[in-house]
Amino acid sequence: MITSFKKRYIIPVIAAAFLYVGASFKEDFFEVAKQIEIFTTLFKELNKNYVDETNPGELMDKAIKGMLASLDPYTVFFNEQDVVKFKINNTGEYTGIGVLITRKEDRLIIKEPYKNFPADKAGLKAGDEIIQIGDVLIADFKDDASQLLKGAKNTKIDIKYIRQGKTNTTQIVLDEVEIKSVPFFGKIDDKTGYIVLAHFNKKAGLETKNALEQLKKEGAERIVLDLRNNPGGLLNEAVTICNLFVPKNEIIVTTKSKIDKHNNVYKTTKEPVDTEIPLAIIVNGRSASASEIVSGALQDLDRAVIIGSRSFGKGLVQRPVDLTYGTQLKVTISRYYTPSGRCIQALDYARKDKNGIATKRDEKNYTAFKTKKGRTVYDGGGIQPDIVLEETKLSAITEALEKNDAIFNFATQYYFKNPNLGNTIPNISESDYQDFKQFLKSSKFAFDTQTELALKNTLAAAKKEKIDEAITLEYQQLVTALQKSENALLDKNQKEIKNLIQEELIKRYQYQEGVYQFYLKNNLEIKRAVQVLNSPIEYKTILKM
Repeated sequence: MITSFKKRYIIPVIAAAFLYVGASFKEDFFEVAKQIEIFTTLFKELNKNYVDETNPGELMDKAIKGMLASLDPYTVFFNEQDVVKFKINNTGEYTGIGVLITRKEDRLIIKEPYKNFPADKAGLKAGDEIIQIGDVLIADFKDDASQLLKGAKNTKIDIKYIRQGKTNTTQIVLDEVEIKSVPFFGKIDDKTGYIVLAHFNKKAGLETKNALEQLKKEGAERIVLDLRNNPGGLLNEAVTICNLFVPKNEIIVTTKSKIDKHNNVYKTTKEPVDTEIPLAIIVNGRSASASEIVSGALQDLDRAVIIGSRSFGKGLVQRPVDLTYGTQLKVTISRYYTPSGRCIQALDYARKDKNGIATKRDEKNYTAFKTKKGRTVYDGGGIQPDIVLEETKLSAITEALEKNDAIFNFATQYYFKNPNLGNTIPNISESDYQDFKQFLKSSKFAFDTQTELALKNTLAAAKKEKIDEAITLEYQQLVTALQKSENALLDKNQKEIKNLIQEELIKRYQYQEGVYQFYLKNNLEIKRAVQVLNSPIEYKTILKM
């Protein structure tokens, strides 16, 4: 009777489910095909009939970017050059000159030459502006100019650059460049090891393991793992790094999607290096993605004390999809969840305000979750540290200085005025700070704070409406008041600005390694991490051990 019931009722239900899914798929497929046909027809007719000559490549590029911009900032189209760059970021290896560069309008600026790589050997410095590569003028080259600095090993490239207003030339010989996931590790004291994990490329797990084992050989009995400013990378490497500290078969992260094949549970697969060694992890507002998987998982598993300021809040997973002609689509396929079940994604890109800005959930609406030992943690806004250091959060004025390269440009000027400091730690005196403020004034630096931008927009609107003359006096008064306020904020936040200037200068004289060496003795977050690791009672109390 039961068997007969199953056959009569269950089979039709299953068949109906398949019919529903099939119908849904057909509807979606038809809608996609319909829109592709509409767009193809439009694109063809536009290029054929438009009154002026069109550039189909540029039109398509803008169309694709406009479409993807309506989703989230991580779903992006990669042209052939972008694909190469993406692979470099994941492997950490390429053949080039070994620099971190940035392009601002038509200017190609060296942000950091890597020690002992071709650009460094050729004498290039941070702040140098490259204006010509071979026969190519940067101002006339609209594509990704960094690709002109890559090629076969031992290729010679002629470079023309501007340094402090003077034009110079040099020749650089291309060589293999390796960007390390762990650029530095060492001992803070006799018993405390320190590991900087800067990227999650394909060697991140191996490099972290090697650093951990070496530090243990040297007598380290506790570890500080620094994830500050780490933007993330490969999810599998995040799992591998967690596996160094937790047993085999432990759930580290779960991904959930509307597509079943993207729903995955990632567990540790190997025997750990050390499940008992006390561990402190430092994060900040620029620790994102895979950094948050590591810090979030080890927090949920009560395996590490998290220190610093709230992390970025990126709980989305991307996957590259190969397209035609060597291009790729990097598309968001799922959300990830820490072992307790929380998604730390801060911005909701499916719900945007009237200005098209993704909404952010109010902290009071975060959902509470429990760690393995019953501690309360929350979703919706990155990883909240167990020990929050309010003094490490950058003020709005300092963020503006960093964003607009004020500290970087001042450090460039300072370096060339004082070229012979060597291994001496630069000390930013009161006189130096006054020089910095004067530098901002003389360079007509725009802070571009929200208030400043709103004021500029008000004037622009007034000019359009031809009422700017009527408000000139009031506008100037507001500008003056704002300038006084910004000057006051410069004085109020002098300590943190001085620290950032000092760190930038150490990098100029002693490279990034010098900054990490400086951190070992002077950094506030590291000092607090050592303090909690040196106090078994505090450490165990936080983790409910």
